Amino acid sequence: MLFGKLAETQGLTKTLTLARRVPSPSQERRALVVVFNGSETIIWREKTMNSRISRESTKQKMNWYTLSMIAAFLICPLRGAAQNNPPTPVQIVALDECDPTTFNADPKAKENPGLGPDFCKNITIGAFTTLQELFAEAGGGTPDPGWDFEPDTLKIRQGTPIVVANEGGEPHTFTEVKHFGGGFIDGLNNGEPTVSECSEGFKNVAVARTRILQGSQFLVGTLSKGDHYFQCCIHPWMRVKVEVQDHETREK
Repeated sequence: MLFGKLAETQGLTKTLTLARRVPSPSQERRALVVVFNGSETIIWREKTMNSRISRESTKQKMNWYTLSMIAAFLICPLRGAAQNNPPTPVQIVALDECDPTTFNADPKAKENPGLGPDFCKNITIGAFTTLQELFAEAGGGTPDPGWDFEPDTLKIRQGTPIVVANEGGEPHTFTEVKHFGGGFIDGLNNGEPTVSECSEGFKNVAVARTRILQGSQFLVGTLSKGDHYFQCCIHPWMRVKVEVQDHETREK
């Protein structure tokens, strides 16, 4: 129920405040009395202090909510990017010291036959091993250390890419084997039997796929957790052991 009275006016407009019974004493109702040609028109306008405070409070909450959402969108992608950031690839380098003169000699020559033109493209200065020396050293149980994978042991997190680069002068393979053993050239095996993964040489598609020509690279597929063994099926003393650890394991 409303209490109060509107005063009579002649051609004037004025605003009166009329109280009403409401739960909060801070609420008001304003009446605008317009007198025109002897008739009064009352226009009621609700002006509630509590409503204004409530709107301001709601506006502040919305502002804080908006800021929180913006911060969440900014922070979460950064965290996701850090978690999804792929690990840096590691590199293994294949090295050798093949002598272009003896390696590239005519395979049909009666004395010191070679492997044919352009087989060895070594540009190393002053560090050559002849083809004959290579076979003699391997057959005597002391294979030439100039033929090597560097590093020969590696620890990586699961999912880390491995790139093998042939920086030597002749072809190599980077073939995974269950255990180390001989390759497909008996004269370089020092009596070790050929491992099954290297059998039949490049006629074996699995071996051919792991061949790395001079100056080229080979990308190793994803490795499971545990120890993995790789060797060159041509020069079987070129060996690498790769230890794959869990994602959460930190390298020491």
